[in-house]
Formats: sequence, C-alpha cells, structure tokens
Amino acid sequence: MNKLTQNYRKIGLIAVALLLAAFTISFTIKQQQDPEKDKVLISLLKFALTKGHYQPKDFNDALSEKVYNDFIENLDPRKRYFMQSDLDEFSKYKFAIDDQINSEDLSFFKLVYGRFDQRLKEVNGFYKSLLTDPFDFNVDETISIKYQDLSYSKSEAERLKAWQKELKLNTISRLNDRLETENDKFKTDKNYQEKSFASLEIESREATLKSMEAFFERMLELNEEDSFSAFLNTITSEFDPHTAYLAPEDKKRFDITMAGKLEGIGARLQKKNDYTKIVEIISGGPAWKKGELEVGDMILKVAQGNDEPKDIVGMRLDDAVELIKGKKGTEVKLTIKKIDGTIKVISIIRDVVELEETFAKSAIVNKDGNKYGVIELPKFYIDFNEKDSRNSATDMEKQVAYLKQENVKGILIDLRNNGGGSLSTAIDIAGLFIKSGPVVQVRYRNEKALVQEDKNKKIQWEGSLVILVNELSASASEIFAAAMQDYNRAVIIGSKQTFGKGTVQNILTLNNYVNYPEDLGALKMTIQKFYRVNGGSTQLKGVTSDVALPDRYAFMEIGERDEQNPLTWDKIESVNYTPWNGYANFDEVVNQSKVRVQSNAYFNLANQNAKWLKQQQKISSISLNFKNYKKDLDQSIQESKSYNGLNDFDGKFDFKSPTYELAELKKDSVLAQKRAEWHKNLSKDAYVDEALNILAQLKLKPQEQLVKN
Repeated sequence: MNKLTQNYRKIGLIAVALLLAAFTISFTIKQQQDPEKDKVLISLLKFALTKGHYQPKDFNDALSEKVYNDFIENLDPRKRYFMQSDLDEFSKYKFAIDDQINSEDLSFFKLVYGRFDQRLKEVNGFYKSLLTDPFDFNVDETISIKYQDLSYSKSEAERLKAWQKELKLNTISRLNDRLETENDKFKTDKNYQEKSFASLEIESREATLKSMEAFFERMLELNEEDSFSAFLNTITSEFDPHTAYLAPEDKKRFDITMAGKLEGIGARLQKKNDYTKIVEIISGGPAWKKGELEVGDMILKVAQGNDEPKDIVGMRLDDAVELIKGKKGTEVKLTIKKIDGTIKVISIIRDVVELEETFAKSAIVNKDGNKYGVIELPKFYIDFNEKDSRNSATDMEKQVAYLKQENVKGILIDLRNNGGGSLSTAIDIAGLFIKSGPVVQVRYRNEKALVQEDKNKKIQWEGSLVILVNELSASASEIFAAAMQDYNRAVIIGSKQTFGKGTVQNILTLNNYVNYPEDLGALKMTIQKFYRVNGGSTQLKGVTSDVALPDRYAFMEIGERDEQNPLTWDKIESVNYTPWNGYANFDEVVNQSKVRVQSNAYFNLANQNAKWLKQQQKISSISLNFKNYKKDLDQSIQESKSYNGLNDFDGKFDFKSPTYELAELKKDSVLAQKRAEWHKNLSKDAYVDEALNILAQLKLKPQEQLVKN
C-alpha cells in the first residue's frame, strides 16, 4: 500500500460526514520523491467520488466495463482509427480497470492512448494519398452515419476503404455546393462559362484536403495530458452526466464562463494554420480601447512587458492564449502581422474584460397602448472568486428597477437556452418576485432536505410575470421557473418540459485537498439533488409549461433523460409555503393561450417541422453515388421548404432599449449594433409574441383583495 492510499485511510469515517456536509475537509500527502501526477489525480478522484458523490458507485467489474467501452468510443466514435486487432488486445482490461484504479496502475490508459496516437499518425500519413485521384461518383455505395452500426477494420485494406468513404462524403457535399453555385451564376448570366464537373471535383477534393489538414493539425496538438483528462472524465461520467474533471485550463475557462469576465486584452483568437488570428475585438476591452488591433491580424510574437518576445507561430492555441492573458495592470507586447502585410508591435495594458453576452439585458415594447418589459437572462452567472462582483441576481434586480422606471405593465423573462449556473443567485432572483418564503429544497445523500428560503420580505416586482423556457432551460433555470410556478407567480410558457436537470454540483479545487506542487485542476461533482417546494423533483421530468409551444426540439433527444447515467427521479415531502393569489384571471388566460396556440398556423407548422426533423434523425446512411446523393438531398431540401414560413414571422412590434442604456449605446457602436440585432430578433420571434399576448391579458386583483404571502 503506497503512502497516498495510507493517508486516505487515515481520514476514516470522520471525513465522510464532513464531505457530505460541504466537502471542505483538507488533507495532506507526504511528498514522495518523484510523485506521478496522473496517479495522484486518479487516486484523489476515486476518493472524492466514493466519499462525496450524491450517489456513489462501487469501483467494480461493472464500472470497469463501462469505462472500457466509453473511453474507447469517446476516442474513436466512428471506428476509423483503431483496428479490430487493437480491440482484441485491449479486451484483457475490460474487467480490470477497477483493480488498476485501486492500485494506481495506468496500464490500460497508457496502452489505449499510445495506440490511438500511433493510429492517428498512421492515418495522417496516408489520407492525402486517398485525395490524389478523382473519386468515382458513379459507384453505387453508401456510408453509414450511425456510429453503433459501424465496425472496426479487420485489415489495413478495410481501414483505407473506410477512410476513402469518409473523404468521399466530405467531397461530395462540397461538389454539390459548387455545382449549385455554378448553376446560379449561369441563371443570372447566360454568357457565363460554367466549370466542368471534373474541374469542380478537383476543387472539391482540394477543399477537403485543406479541411483535413486543419483537422489533423488540431488532433496532433493533443497530448497525453489531454487524453488523460478525457480518461478521467470517462470515469466521472459513469457517476452522472454533470460530474466532471476540470483540467487546469478547463477550470479557468469554466470560471470565465460563470463570471462572464476575464483578465486579458479582450480579443477572441483562433488558430489559422500555424498562426494565431484575431477573430473578434471585445467591445469595451483593452484592445478595443487601444484601437490598434484589428480582426484578421495575426499574432507572431508575445512579450511580457520589456522581456524578450516569444515566437508563437506554430504554438498550440491554448499555450498562446496563456501567454497573451495576464493580470490586470500588466503589459503585454504583441508583434502583429497586419492585414496589409506590415509588421507592427502593439503594447496593451491588460484589464478586466466583461463578456457582454453573458449578462442580463432588457428591452421595452409597446402593445395595445401599454408598455411591457423583456429581460433575457443567458445564465445564472457569478464570480466564485470575487463575491462582491456583479452577478445575475444583482443585475436582474437592476433590470427590473429600470423597467419599473419605464412604467411597464408586465415583465417577460426569457430563460431559453439558459443552462443554469449559480444556485444562490437563482434563489435571490426568485426573491425579487415573492415577499418571502421557501424557494427550493436541497438534499445531500442520506440526509434530510434543507430548505433554501428568500428571507427578504421586500418584493421588487408585484406586476404580471411570464417566463419563457425551452428544452435547453436547465438546472438553476428550472429552480427559478419551478418556484414561480409553485407560487402561482408566473405563467410558464414554452417547450412541453424543460431539460430536467435536478442536481447540484460543487467545484472542488483539488490542490486544496492534497499538497502537490503542480496545479491539479478541479472536480465538478454532484453532491445534492434539489426539489421544488411542493416536494416534486425536476430531475428527468423538468418543469412542465403552463402553455406548451411546439418548437424544433420537441421530439429530439436532448434532455437529461437522454443523457448517459442520469440520476433517477424521486420526490420528498412538500414544505409550507403560501402561493401568491394576485392574478384575477390566471386560469382563463392560460386556457385562452392554449386555444390560440392550437389554431395558430405558425405553431402548427413548427410542430410539423419538429416531427420532420425527428424523421430526418432516423436516416442511417448517405449515398456516395452523386446521382442518388443529389436526388436524396433535393428531396430533403424540397421538404424543408415547406417550413420556410417559420422564418417569415413578424410580430410588427418595435423593441427598444430602456432609457438608462441609451447614453451608453451612443458611445459604443458595437454594443448598439448587438442591441439592434437582438431587438430585430425579438420582433420576429413568435414565442415572444405569444408571451406578450399572455402578459397583455393577465389582470391583477385589486390591492384590497390580495392575501399577503
């Protein structure tokens, strides 16, 4: 037994209770002479998952088999790299991975990673030869697009044939696009000399080659550390879909996503061949204020202040980004190749960069002589490292205040595609619309549920409220929507049900639990389930809309119930709470909306489109015979035209920014353009239109009839 394992066991049962309470226990390993990071990580994750996960699993043969199958499938889902002989060799580990984890033996991972790296380089060595000669598109053959139907190649000839089909599929789609373009040019100009099929086939193969070169460049940049992170995530995913290992860089990206801000220069970067290219200048950031960096510029070198510049040509994008980012107030000097080919050194002082698309925003609209407010909340954001910085709850409070200043009659909150975020901010936001009371129940494994309450008796908004959701509204979105539904505070409108994620995760910075010199990253682990105040769970079932609106996702497999290894649904006792009784006609308005939707041509068409998309998902193969390929594609395009009307909706409403934002929009043309685009999209959104219909019909009881919460 090694020292790390001994130290785990010393913790004993005392650790279990603490882990279940908040997982704040820390422990130290004795520094080994030459500790292996991978072994420390896998042992630490096993300990944490076993002791702290809401529904832990035994590390046994059943888990081993799942890790075995999933890791290989995740590496090579289309079975185009590994050979059947590789699988035969790997199979001896199918029921041994649990034993290897227990003994910190990485033989399975090392073998599979090494073989994948070998096969990747082999394919990189031969795919170009398959693009040398023209493809024969007269051959009657197909390619399967259902992963489960594919098999591993038993010989090199089979693997070459499989890749030949992959490249042919890539090329046939490009060839068809080019033929369509040529045909369109000829239609507009009868004197235009159309290119031949043969010349377009050459162009298409060249485009495929260029695309594959970029693909393999990215793939070959992945190293053993990247693959080991994938292996660890295969293990964590067997516990539930939301438990994940975050490698150091992934943890940084997670923090940026949650906080909606970073420290750097304020530019989005992309790898272009060997170069790091500027693809966006973030409005309000240091690069934007400096005004010298432009979209399309290539970064050649990076220097920290007066240090020697470091050449980043050919460097991995992640590594280049690390050099460019840095603490607020520090200087970075970028050697830039401008769009015109000139070379220039640009000095930028790094600062906090806010990602505007993360944050809540509002608009106002006039309907039937009354003003209404729309708030879009993309996520329940918070900066875990700076508790006093802006978060979704404080921003929502401000947006509601701005709309009150505009004298709006009702508010629509758009939570579509909001995948969740901070539990605490969801509770605080719910508190803006109720006077006080329980919002959600959370439960650790084998413990009684804890009631999370809004304790602030102040209510920010007492008017009509509608919440718009879809199948991708998840987690914190569901906590908020469920609370508003249970309190009868809002009409929930949108998809039949939301995503169905009823679990809570905690972020464990692994270096807090082990004395190790390198950054170990973090574990995002499911430690709780949450329940509605009525005792029900949103796990798997989501929040059922009061008014269901058909959309393109209606029949697609995209909810929690369609994920691998989701936790089960259950329910607990309800808690005492007093529903809001401020609406005079809630049920009547909901029923009227249902009638409108049932007879609405747009929503009927949306329902037909959703069914058609479901049928399209059942297609299992694509013809590589050009005549048959085009026939199938033309039929699909023709069928899809039946749903073009979904793009033509126009609610004829004029959405505008609230007064508070107008001065800022005059100073920031980029933000003004983004707002104009958002307002345009709102006016062409049938789901927003129906939500506004509901808002306009909702009536509040006279003040003297209201029963206080």
